Amino acid sequence: MAVTGRLHGVVAMDGPSGTGKSTVSRRLARSCRAAYLDTGAMYRAVTLAVLRAGLDEHSAEAAALAAATAAQLEPVTDPDAPGIRLAGEDVEAEIRGPQVTTAVSAVSAQPDVRAALVAQQRALITDALARVGGIVVEGRDIGSVVTPEASLKVYLTASEEVRAARRGAQDRKAGRPGDPAAVLADVRRRDRLDSTRKTSPLHAAPDALVLDTDELSVDAVLDELLRLVEERGLVGGC
Repeated sequence: MAVTGRLHGVVAMDGPSGTGKSTVSRRLARSCRAAYLDTGAMYRAVTLAVLRAGLDEHSAEAAALAAATAAQLEPVTDPDAPGIRLAGEDVEAEIRGPQVTTAVSAVSAQPDVRAALVAQQRALITDALARVGGIVVEGRDIGSVVTPEASLKVYLTASEEVRAARRGAQDRKAGRPGDPAAVLADVRRRDRLDSTRKTSPLHAAPDALVLDTDELSVDAVLDELLRLVEERGLVGGC
């Protein structure tokens, strides 16, 4: 499905890892000539700073460093070339590694870290709306916390097994081979941590559309999202 015109407003894309959130969010932004923000990359980048400093990701020192590091982040909101820089360094590849993946839930659960990054995310959204008129934002608390006034909120979901298989395929494509059983265990671990943290737990906003992607291809999910933005009048003239 193709749309005519440019996205106006915010599309909030939430859900756990492995639901196809990043892929369809980028493609939706590209199709609608909108900006794109991967908030998970921001949490991963501050987690990388914690690991580089040799700190325990559960410690108060780690939380303080991660919150302070937020000011050094430079997310790229171009859906054709998304990425993130930390103190001027491109860390997009490094933040996808297993060490960061293991530690990110603990770091991102810290209230001070979330407060610092949510403030920055809101500023980035405001800037994108002023520049291009629309933005697709993906994460775990976008519709519920970061931008509860979003024009469209979508919560993608899929079974643990399907999400683990997808993440394993992504890792292999990126040259990071892993054990399928270990990947499934990590998916379950992250789900548990993200959904039970005290600050901004992972859940669908009450007014979000929940879309199960178990049996849907990326193209099918994108078609549904494009239908929704058209239906809600979120795309208009150039």
